[in-house]
Amino acid sequence: MKSKMTLTLGIIVTLILIGFFAGVLSGLVGVGGGIVIVPCLVFFLAFTQKMAQGTSLALLTLPVVILGMLQYYKEGHVDFRLVGFLALGFLVGGFFGGKLAVSIPENTLKKVFSIILFIVAIKLYYESTSTKKAATKNVPAQEIKP
Repeated sequence: MKSKMTLTLGIIVTLILIGFFAGVLSGLVGVGGGIVIVPCLVFFLAFTQKMAQGTSLALLTLPVVILGMLQYYKEGHVDFRLVGFLALGFLVGGFFGGKLAVSIPENTLKKVFSIILFIVAIKLYYESTSTKKAATKNVPAQEIKP
């Protein structure tokens, strides 16, 4: 489905700013751009939840991901031994998640999305304030035996 939105200069600037903000946050904290892009498209440009999610997924193409990943790789923060296993699960999960997302009602999808964001935010906040627990919980990738 194609958006019926008229592309005015204001909308184009808003889209560029949303993309820039999402790109900075993705590179800074390693979150997927969708966590920023989807809510921004819904709130600032009145996208439906499904249109925002679909647009966000279309944006997250391989070249965009590679540019961000290269910065981490240069500093030695990418363990390619683990990437293939994560990618396998991600591909299968993405397929089924997409099928589910387009089949459930819009309001249900918004609720699921917001609950996930809320849980992640609470967990990250709790871990950042509990440095003792967070420090003992993280295992460096180098210590994972193949």
